[in-house]
Amino acid sequence: MKSRIPITLVAAPILILLPALACQQGDTGTSALRSQTRDSAGIRVVENPAPPLGSRLEWRIGPEPRVSIGTREGEEAYQLYIVRDAMMLPDGRIIVANGGSGELRMFDAMGTHLATWGGEGEGPGEFGNLWQIEPWTGDSIAAWFAPRMGISVFDAEGNYARTFTLAAAPGTPPWLQSWPFASTSDGFILSVRTADTVVVQLHDGEGKVRSSLGVHEGSDQNVVNEGTDREVVISTIFGGRSVWAPWGDLVVITTTSRYDLRAFTKDGVLARIVRRGHEPRAPNEAEIEAVIQTKALIAQAGSEPTRRPYRSSVAEHYPAFASVMSDAVDHLWVREYEVPGEGRPGSLWTVFDAEGRVQGFVEMPAGLEIFEIGEDYILGKLQDELDIEYVQVWPLERQVG
Repeated sequence: MKSRIPITLVAAPILILLPALACQQGDTGTSALRSQTRDSAGIRVVENPAPPLGSRLEWRIGPEPRVSIGTREGEEAYQLYIVRDAMMLPDGRIIVANGGSGELRMFDAMGTHLATWGGEGEGPGEFGNLWQIEPWTGDSIAAWFAPRMGISVFDAEGNYARTFTLAAAPGTPPWLQSWPFASTSDGFILSVRTADTVVVQLHDGEGKVRSSLGVHEGSDQNVVNEGTDREVVISTIFGGRSVWAPWGDLVVITTTSRYDLRAFTKDGVLARIVRRGHEPRAPNEAEIEAVIQTKALIAQAGSEPTRRPYRSSVAEHYPAFASVMSDAVDHLWVREYEVPGEGRPGSLWTVFDAEGRVQGFVEMPAGLEIFEIGEDYILGKLQDELDIEYVQVWPLERQVG
């Protein structure tokens, strides 16, 4: 008996998201969204208004994915488990980091399985904890974490080349070591070290530190019972957190507590500040209590002494946004923070152009975790009601009309 077909290839019509109520002022004319740009001590500052509530950028995302990889039953290569990342090669092939098996699985542009390599282990090309994949120079692939938190390099056919680790001072404990988070087009690795502050560095292909992007504000935390044997550090409820992302030749390093996106050169020089109008909103008592109750249940204790530290560690306002990432044409995408109970079907993102000028809102397909935004596609992961995982490619048309 034939197994169920694990590939869904959809030649679907393109569906317009919503009519745009606002576009960006530029060489083509004026519109409702007018950014103001100025230079201050060599730093470019871009002030943007917030797009109108309910508006959407006049781009189009297909109503269905054009490729969907994943199945509940069928060939093992299509059964995905703990997919942590995926990327598309220039020729359209899709590489999936299947964390559950520690494997890299390659599929063609139609979603047909081509090859699998890697696997759990400590040998060459194997992974102790496969976490992320990134493009590397010459159409190669960099994948981590390999043994000893290393970075393994494969060619475009999956042939293992080498593994290197990021340099750390002798005796540095694991929680203070730098962790890779992105590669650059010229063969460098950006790393981050998080504690009460964030340190971002640039490493070469041997793991050596080439430059530092400085020390930056960390995530919001509170120390409770300070100076006692019950002292503990807890994350602030609804507090801001540190986020970072490559953006063209710059790197955004900022905190979600305010709509103030700071972009640095790879030498650590602040080059651009992008702001967007944002009206802070304070959480109400019911929203605060719901989070405290969840945290107390996770700690398996709901007594007032257990709850009290959380009660004293609540931010005044919700975060200004949730996360940031860039796309293949150097647009910056900022995921809006979803207030509990809003019930938005898909995540909402504010898109900025390569200069930091606001373009408008885009709503992503419901439930899609975004791995990569190409020039004409969105690559991500979706889980269904049975927790079956699918890696999907959705068509994206940027220019309409």
